[in-house]
Amino acid sequence: MARTPIWTSIVQHLTADIAEGRYDTGDRIPTEAQLAARFGVNRHTVRRALAALAEQGLVHARRGAGVFVTARPTDYPIGKRVRFHQSIAASGRIPGKRILSLSLRAADAREAEALELTSGDAVQVYDGVSLVDEEPIAVFQSVFPGDRLPGLLEALRETQSVTAALRRCGVADYTRASTRITARAATPAQALQLRLSEGAPLIRTTGINVDPEGVPVEYGRTWFAGDRVTLTLSGEDN
Repeated sequence: MARTPIWTSIVQHLTADIAEGRYDTGDRIPTEAQLAARFGVNRHTVRRALAALAEQGLVHARRGAGVFVTARPTDYPIGKRVRFHQSIAASGRIPGKRILSLSLRAADAREAEALELTSGDAVQVYDGVSLVDEEPIAVFQSVFPGDRLPGLLEALRETQSVTAALRRCGVADYTRASTRITARAATPAQALQLRLSEGAPLIRTTGINVDPEGVPVEYGRTWFAGDRVTLTLSGEDN
């Protein structure tokens, strides 16, 4: 059985330390010599681990000063009422989104089933990147019915908010009908957008949102950088 490389184990330990608040944003982590002593390895192995953390955007080095925590993994609740901006702002951090593309095309079989359409019906597609404190934490694709929500793409372009855009199209509220969570490896395109190495671990969520009458209004998939978020299950149902 293949053994986990020691530097990977160090990455996992330090990521857990950051996630659990032992080192906060802006804190300096122990020196290479201190980490080498803690893990019983040479400094070359420690440097490999720190380089991996830097690639993931969790730490950055300051010449002559040391290595500092860039960001702590973000707690992100998964429940019946999922609102990205509200959830991130409530944690005291700054949410943001970047549009990659807005397009109109024919639904594939999976999208049609999720949105209760016929395969080939028009759907509106929003591809983008979710940001926390200006750092990318996820790439996403949201698919909406075409005929059911006319003008949605323009509303998304102006607001960059699914909630605000749906409200403009007459959907005053929506809730999560289902969520699936799986693990994936980052593709080259995803790695580029998230500033990760190709093949880095991602957490993929697939969800369907419905209006108050239970009619599907959004089929979405989000790929979270595995070391930058902690998904939490919310019991909220109102």
